[in-house]
Amino acid sequence: MLAPSFPAVIAALALSVAATSVAHATSPEAGPDYADGRVWLCRPDLPGDACDVDLDATVIAPDGALSIERHRPAADPAIDCFYVYPTVSNDPTWQSDLQPDEAEYSAVRLQFARFGEVCRLFAPLYRQGTLRRLRAPAGGPAPQGEPPPPGVGGYADVRAAWRWYLAHENRGRGVVLIGHSQGGAMLTRLIAEEIDGQPAQTRLVSALIIGAPVTVPAGADVGGSFRSLPLCRSAGQTGCVVSYATYRDRVPPPADARFGRAREGLRIACLNPARLAGGPGRPRSYFLTRGFLNGSGGTEQPEWLKPPRDIATDFVTTPGLLTTECVRRGEFDYLELRVNADPADPRADDLAGHIVRATGPDYSWGLHLIDMDHAMGSLVDLVRAQAQAYGARPGEDRP
Repeated sequence: MLAPSFPAVIAALALSVAATSVAHATSPEAGPDYADGRVWLCRPDLPGDACDVDLDATVIAPDGALSIERHRPAADPAIDCFYVYPTVSNDPTWQSDLQPDEAEYSAVRLQFARFGEVCRLFAPLYRQGTLRRLRAPAGGPAPQGEPPPPGVGGYADVRAAWRWYLAHENRGRGVVLIGHSQGGAMLTRLIAEEIDGQPAQTRLVSALIIGAPVTVPAGADVGGSFRSLPLCRSAGQTGCVVSYATYRDRVPPPADARFGRAREGLRIACLNPARLAGGPGRPRSYFLTRGFLNGSGGTEQPEWLKPPRDIATDFVTTPGLLTTECVRRGEFDYLELRVNADPADPRADDLAGHIVRATGPDYSWGLHLIDMDHAMGSLVDLVRAQAQAYGARPGEDRP
C-alpha cells in the first residue's frame, strides 16, 4: 500500500487547527491580530526579532582550508521577503498555538534570515498543522483534543498576515514569497486566490515554493497551479515561480515518493536555483555545522573534514561540493543532488539529510530536510538579481 501523497497530507495539515491555547486572539475563530508584533517572528519594526541572528559561516575549501564568511544584512533593501515556515511545531495538539519556541526560531534561522542580505524580512506566526498531526497516520501518537473546524487557523492565518502586510507595510514595494513544505503549500493557495491575475501580482518579484508541489501542463511554463504566473527560467525574470523537491542521485524517488509526481496531464515543476536555464549547476550551500531543521531525526552528517577539526561557526559553506540538476525519470520530476566526492581531499565525501524512522531511512521524503540548505546561497543570489531586474522596470512594465 502506498503512503498518502504529500499533497494529500499537506491539504489535511492546512485544515488542522487546535481549539486550545491560542495566544493573542480573542477566540480560535477570531484569529490573530497581525498588527500585534507578538504574532510575527520577523518584522522590520521589531528590534531583536528572530531574524536578528548570527549567520556567519565557515568556508571549507576543497583543500581543507578554513575561512570565515561574515553575514551582512542589507542596510536599506529595496524589496521585501514574506516567509511561511514548514511543519516544525512539536505542540501536542492538532495545530500549533501562536507562542513561538525553538522550532519556529530554528526554521527562520535556517531557511529565511539569510535573505536579509537582499530584502526586508516578514515572517508571521500561524497556527500550522503539527508534526504530531503529520505523523499520526503513520502510527504516531494521536493529537490531543478534537480536530478543529475547517477555515480556522492555518491558511486563514497566513492570508490574514498577507493582507495586513499589503495594507500596512508594502507601500508599493516588490515582494518575494518564500515557503517550504507546509509553508510552500500555503503560499501556493495564497498566490492562486489572492495574487494570480489580481492587482497584487504587480508587486510580486518572485515566489520560492520549495518542497511543495507546483504543477504545470506537460511542456509548458504556465498553467496548472497558477493561471498566469510562469516558471522562472533566468535570474533576470520577475513575477515568476521557483519550485523543486530534492532527491539524492543514488536514491531516486521510490514508488511511494512524497514528491515529484503529479496527476495525469500535469507535471511537477522543477527549477534548479544553481542553473535556472537547465542542466547541472553547483549550488552555493549553507549547512548547519551539526543537526537539521528543528532537530528532525535524520541520517548523521559525517565530519566535514578528515581528520575532524573544530569549526567555530554554526554554519558551514562548501564551495563545489555539490551538483544539482532537474531530471525527469518516468512520472517523476525532481532536483537530483550529487556529492562531488574526492577521497583524496580532506573534505567530507558524503552528505546527510534523509529522514530516519525506527526501521531506517525513509527515502520517500528524499532530502526534504535540506531542501533549502543545499541551495540557500543560490536562492539569495537569485533574489538579489531579481530585485535588481524588478527595480529597473518602469512601474507599468512590472509583471
